[in-house]
Amino acid sequence: MNIFPKITINVQLMYDFIYNVFPRVSAELTSWSNSAQLIPCPVLKEQALASITHKKFHCQGGSIYSLYPGVNTMDLITFIVAFQTISDYLDNLCDRAGIENEQAFRQLHHAMTDALDPEALPQNYYAFYPFHDDGGYLTKLVTTCQQEIKKFPSYPLVKSDLLKFAGLYSDLQTYKHLGLQIREQKMQDWINDHINHYPQITPWEFAAATGSTLGVFMLCAAASDKNLTKTSANQIFTAYFPWINGLHILLDYFIDVAEDKANGDLNFLAYYKDEQEALTRLICFTQHALQETQTLPQSLFHKTVVQGLLAMYLSDPKTISPREQPIKKALLTTAGTYTNFMYFLCKLLRYKHKL
Repeated sequence: MNIFPKITINVQLMYDFIYNVFPRVSAELTSWSNSAQLIPCPVLKEQALASITHKKFHCQGGSIYSLYPGVNTMDLITFIVAFQTISDYLDNLCDRAGIENEQAFRQLHHAMTDALDPEALPQNYYAFYPFHDDGGYLTKLVTTCQQEIKKFPSYPLVKSDLLKFAGLYSDLQTYKHLGLQIREQKMQDWINDHINHYPQITPWEFAAATGSTLGVFMLCAAASDKNLTKTSANQIFTAYFPWINGLHILLDYFIDVAEDKANGDLNFLAYYKDEQEALTRLICFTQHALQETQTLPQSLFHKTVVQGLLAMYLSDPKTISPREQPIKKALLTTAGTYTNFMYFLCKLLRYKHKL
């Protein structure tokens, strides 16, 4: 079997990602940062700018889907950056402003579902939040998403799945930012309504899987194909939820274990009984995610995305302490040669401050 064509495809994808997509993502984020600078309310302005400055890599990583075959790269980057910026901004408003109001969090996250519904009218997302005047910033993000998704010819086929993704994400964000004394019970009650459909994962793994936006981006990429079928859309949903989405967020929490413990923040890896169980389950998610890529059209693209996820998170400087090394080495071994190649590439990009 000749493996060189696959290597060439991977290398070309990574080259395009770094040298074509990254600059476009940066340009989009600069534009949104300029808009955030005009926010009248100092608190909202601070959180909007912080979300762009400190979470840029979320938009960079998500924009890999703009290279999905057949996609208009610029249109999808515009959508991904706007949608991910909504996500990161609202996360900051719920997590960094000292607010613990379930009704306020729920209302804020209507922006996520409205952004995925071209027919939805913008509403007062700050209705129950103590700070209000953003100069139209959040509404502009929402309407930008709506304008972009109208360009995807097969959007009606994926709309219901996208709204399901966004609804679950909004539930998670609403409950996980509540006070310590109530958030766990609120989350358990919510999870119990869904977990019976996912017998292979734990309740807290289900919650983790709801926290990823990757499934949203992939379905939008797929909707760029006018010949998309509902069967293919369903295959994508099943592959991404819970396995690929879940791996994404478990890796995200893996690199933040020490930081979250110090700040008293919720971390899903803390629900494993010990580090050995955490390692076993992370390997399980890695294996399942890679297996799921084989069920999808353009399977090599999806496999590269999963390998890239591992490379990006495991190359993070937060993983250099001795405590993280056994899990890090085991995951790189499980994921194989291409993942190790991308891992060293990500380390180089971090050294050059491109990631």
